Amino acid sequence: MTPAASSLSERGARSLTPYDLDRVVAIDSAHTRQSRRRFFEKRLAAAEAQPDSFVHIGLMRGGALRGFLLAHVLRGEFGRNDAIGVFDAIGVEPECQERGVGQALIEELVDRMKGKGVRSLHSQANWTNHDLLRYLDTSGFSLSSRMILQRSVAEPLAEAEEEEV
Repeated sequence: MTPAASSLSERGARSLTPYDLDRVVAIDSAHTRQSRRRFFEKRLAAAEAQPDSFVHIGLMRGGALRGFLLAHVLRGEFGRNDAIGVFDAIGVEPECQERGVGQALIEELVDRMKGKGVRSLHSQANWTNHDLLRYLDTSGFSLSSRMILQRSVAEPLAEAEEEEV
């Protein structure tokens, strides 16, 4: 029996535990083609240390973990007073995709975030990850008015050429 099996929600969801690490890494690796074990170790440890700031959901089907979702809560960020939820990672076993696992995970996330006083969810996705973008669209996400900008710190800034008049 898996840890917390008795605390399944009506959707078959429960909080992830450190015992789920190998399964989470396996599901994630099936999509990313790499192991992000250290990322998941840190997140599960942080969730245990600060449960009010993290939501980690595992979805059970047929007695096994078939999908997971990780998110965290930000309070007072960017000059805002309200809490926002940040949806960090999701994974669904390839053979369980298109079977309601992802939808059950997002519905569970919404319920849990509401319980933490969160009024909106934010996420990021690679522009070329069409499956994830489609999932986010289907789950009610839309483009934000905020843009994500990045800059390399490895290279010096190129000097701007002055315009000649």
